[in-house]
Parts: sequence; C-alpha cells; structure tokens
Amino acid sequence: MATRSEDRFEIAFFDVETTVPTRPGQGFNILEFGSILVCPRKLVELESYSTLIRPADLSAIDSLSVRCNGITRDAVIAAPSFEDIADRVYDILHERIWAGHNILRFDCYRIREAFARIGRPAPEPKGTIDSLALLTQRFGRRAGNMKMASLATYFGLGQQTHRSLDDVRMNLEVLKYCATVLLLESSLPDIFTENSWVSPNATTRSRSDGKSSSTNQITGDNHPITSLRTTKEVSNLVESSTARPDPFDMGPLSNEVMKEVNQPDIAMVEIPVQESVESSSHLAALGSSNGTMEFLQPDEISIPSICASLVLLYHGRQRIKLLHKDVSLQLCCRHMKLRFGINEKFFDHAGQPRLNIVCYASQNLCKVLDACDGIAQKLSMDSGSSSEWRPVVIRKEGFNNYPTVRLHIQTAVCGDIAIYATEIYQKEPSGAEERLIFTKFDASALSTLFKPQTFMDAFFSLDPYDHQESAGIRLVAKKLILHSN
Repeated sequence: MATRSEDRFEIAFFDVETTVPTRPGQGFNILEFGSILVCPRKLVELESYSTLIRPADLSAIDSLSVRCNGITRDAVIAAPSFEDIADRVYDILHERIWAGHNILRFDCYRIREAFARIGRPAPEPKGTIDSLALLTQRFGRRAGNMKMASLATYFGLGQQTHRSLDDVRMNLEVLKYCATVLLLESSLPDIFTENSWVSPNATTRSRSDGKSSSTNQITGDNHPITSLRTTKEVSNLVESSTARPDPFDMGPLSNEVMKEVNQPDIAMVEIPVQESVESSSHLAALGSSNGTMEFLQPDEISIPSICASLVLLYHGRQRIKLLHKDVSLQLCCRHMKLRFGINEKFFDHAGQPRLNIVCYASQNLCKVLDACDGIAQKLSMDSGSSSEWRPVVIRKEGFNNYPTVRLHIQTAVCGDIAIYATEIYQKEPSGAEERLIFTKFDASALSTLFKPQTFMDAFFSLDPYDHQESAGIRLVAKKLILHSN
C-alpha cells in the first residue's frame, strides 16, 4: 500500500456500527469498522478491511443495540479493542478522500471520538464525499427519501444489513446506479422530462444552467466519480480531460444536506383542518376520556418492548413511528408539575403562537423517553438522516436533578378560526372534571391557566420528526387535566 500522501489516491469508503446510548452521557461505542479502498477512475474495489471491535464496557451492548445491527456481546467478546486496530484504521483513512452515507454527521465523529479515547491523534481526510448530501442535492427524492435502505430498494439491490462492510459496498453500488441515471438524463434531458422519467425534484443540466442538450457532449474519458466531488483535491487527484464538459455539471457540493424547502415535516406544523369545526372536534377526540385506556403510565412500559418502524407518508416520504408491543406508544403522566407556561414569543408557519409548556419529568418518564430517543435516533441515522438529533428530555447544566420535557398543545385551523385540538380540563378538589370550552384561539387566555407550579395530568403521544436539519421526538398533548390549587 502506498504510504506517501501524494500517492494515496484511493477513495476510502467506510462505515461504523455502534451501540445505542440509552442514558445521558453514555456516548457511542464502535462495534464494527468496515472499509473498501476504491479506484476513483474505474470505481473498482482495490482492498477491503472489516473487523468487529470489543468496547471497553460490554454492558453498553444492550437489547436496543442488538436490534439495530445484530451485534451481540458474545460476537465481540473475542474481538480486538479499538486500540488494537487503531493503526490499521489510521492507515486506511489518513490523507485519503473519505466517502460514505451520512458520514459527516455520524461516522466521522465516531472515528474522532474513538481516537480521542485512546489518546491518539485522529486521521485526517484530504476531502469528504457524503453521499447523503450529494444525492439529496443532485438525485432528488424520486426514491422516496435519500436513506440508504430506500435507495437500495429503489434500485433492487436488496435489503440493507446494517453491517459495516455490506453497507459500504451497497453505498458504492448505489452511487454507480445514481451516476448512470444522471448521465442518461443529462444526455437527453428534454426527452426524459417529456416522458416523465425525471423526478420533479431532480436537477438536470438544462434546468440548472439553461443550456440545451445539444451542448452536452458525452465522452468516454469522464468517470462518474470525477463528477461526485466535494473538494478540490478530488479533481486534482483524478486524471480527466478539462477540455471536455462534465456531463453531470455537478460542480463542488456543500458538505451539508440541503434543507427540504417547501416540504415541512408534518410533525412540526400545526394540524390543518379545512372541512369544518366537526373535523377538529374529531381530532380532539383522539385524546378524549373515552380513549385514555390507550395511554400507558411510565411504570407500565417494558423497555425491551419498545421499537421503532418507518411508515410511508405522502409523496413517498417516510416517518418514524414508536411502538410498544406493536401498538402506538402513548403516555399518561399523573400529577406532572408545570415549570414554564405558555411563551407567546414563538410563532408557527401560520403566524399563530406556538403553544408549548415545560413540565418536570419523573425518573420513570426519563427512563422511557431516553430509551425512545436511542431507538428513534438510531433508526433515523441508519436510514440516512443528516439532521441534528435533539433529546426529548431537557437537562440543563446545574439542574441535572430536575429534568424537564416540553409538551405541545395542538391547534386546528378552520378557515379563519383557530381552536384547540388538545382537550383541556379543570379538575376540582372534589375530583370532578370540567372541560374548558374555548370559542376562539387566545394564547393569552391559556397563559392564565398554565401557571408555573401548577399540577396536571397529561396524556400525550410521541411523534418523531425530521425537519430543516433538526430531528427528535415531539410530545404532543392530547388531553391535559389541570388541578385546582
């Protein structure tokens, strides 16, 4: 293998599999590292390497981690530690171009963390090619989303195994297929568009720069990887003709994933109801007293029975759904104490105040929500999301013994009128509950009800979201019962 920096022309595709953090401060532990060195001119595999890795703390491999990648404690008990294979990993990655799916937000960080733990400098790349960012920008969303599993299914490449070397090779194959499609589209963009072969979200040469297809000359000297570049080093390392136009016309790409403009995640917007007031009443009935049996208290939750799955939404998009024993997970917390009431400084897309309240979270609730965070975050990353994950439990420095959660009060828009889709009740000292009726949307009126130190019973759903590079779990209040002092 070449050792001189200028001779290390290969592209290092790599992937890591890790444990899933289930408690604050636990962090990730690498369980497997896999890589292939690829010739950038011919896209052929030159060398491969993969190994399981034994973490310092075997207890970090819990049932959540095993469900994500199938790597058990028994599988790694005889495996080398990261310190044992650090030299090999360093030699593979240092001063090469790094490539992979979602590596900028996940794998690169895990590599640097692992080297920091053993007190050694981490390898540095000449450049990075994050196929999630690249394909999101250039291939569009014709495959539904840009997650590796979805892209592999779209091209008929089989199921993603969530094992490092398999995923790396699948990543390369996906890039080859996408590059071929883009090459064909760039050669005859008008014909492809006319016959609806091109996704409305795809960018062809004719759309991006206004040049006609007659100016696009395809040559045998151009190779797909020379067009899939994010740094100047790639073009310097790969021999290609500068006199001939690049059929992809991709240019240098940003290392960040493009924001999903005009496609807000439904978890981050207020519920639109267009038909009638009766429709909003039907939405509110989801959390009515007749349906509270669907809500479980935290101590009724079996952590190993929590799982997450992807459900199909409109336009082929997917969303994470949290389940408990194969049923949608919804929680009921009795006697929650309010820390902060309504803040009218923040507004939604319709110009209405975002109705959020912050409550203290019990130890049992934190345990459940932390587990849900770990499961949903792992699925989000494995499916290709580059968004920054925001923990559902809020822990402030100096207030570790007082964790909080944010509950969102839903509104329903009916024409020009906005009303509440969350049912709100007042509980008298006698135990009687009276539902509060609101004839109009008035955030200031709610402020007088939701005062700090007030106790309430909260019934809420757990709605994972991924919107504008932020992801997490949103707690949506279905029913709130305020206790009278």
